[in-house]
Amino acid sequence: MEELYNSIFRRKSIRKYDVSPLPPDTLSEIKQYASNVKPLVPTIKTDFSYLTAENVKNPLPIKAPHYICIYSEKAEHYLMNAGFMLQQVDLYLSAKSIGSCWLGMAKPASRALLKMNGMDFVIMLAFGNAAEPLHRASISEFKRKAQNEISTLSEASDILNAVRLAPSATNSQPWFFTGNAEKIQVHRVKLGIAKAAINDKFNQIDIGIALCHLYIAASVKGKNVEFLYDKSDEDKAPKGYEYMMTAVLY
Repeated sequence: MEELYNSIFRRKSIRKYDVSPLPPDTLSEIKQYASNVKPLVPTIKTDFSYLTAENVKNPLPIKAPHYICIYSEKAEHYLMNAGFMLQQVDLYLSAKSIGSCWLGMAKPASRALLKMNGMDFVIMLAFGNAAEPLHRASISEFKRKAQNEISTLSEASDILNAVRLAPSATNSQPWFFTGNAEKIQVHRVKLGIAKAAINDKFNQIDIGIALCHLYIAASVKGKNVEFLYDKSDEDKAPKGYEYMMTAVLY
């Protein structure tokens, strides 16, 4: 957990790769780790698959030797769950000096690969040896909102500092946090009809990524974390945001 936490403060999205495949034993270690990541919602059925470039349709000029895809049943909170799980892999890869990048617009190249065991493809990460600097030199290189722009909490500053560094689609940072150090309500920006058609999926995944950072940071600080949807917290979202989930720390 400590190595994932440390990765939060130096990871970056890698867009240039050495296209040589990783050694088989390294791939096996990555697959073993991914198979044991913690879910946000344990009841949601998920699985991972691994593709190479010829099996990926990617509109961005990012070519990597490997891609990890997450598949999920379409249950409540499944997009947040996918983001929560795959971000653990993203941080693990960074900790192991392997580059990675979220690919929101990429998809498996064939229709058959959009489904797996009754589950739907959600999103993927490119990964491999980086052909550019792997880590940020300092936290100042992150282009992120300040804590007072994403939260009204006067407590849990160390945890929120890790959360605010989470990656998000187009760096939109759609999250906002209210509550206190023991019970943190998590919200996301409300989207108009036009923007929702494009960004709704990615914003939900982004919230899952932020919750992953919250879980890791709280765990390193000696806290247990329970995530739940609390109907009594629905009216606690600030103007312009909607309630997503609550993190209980103890």
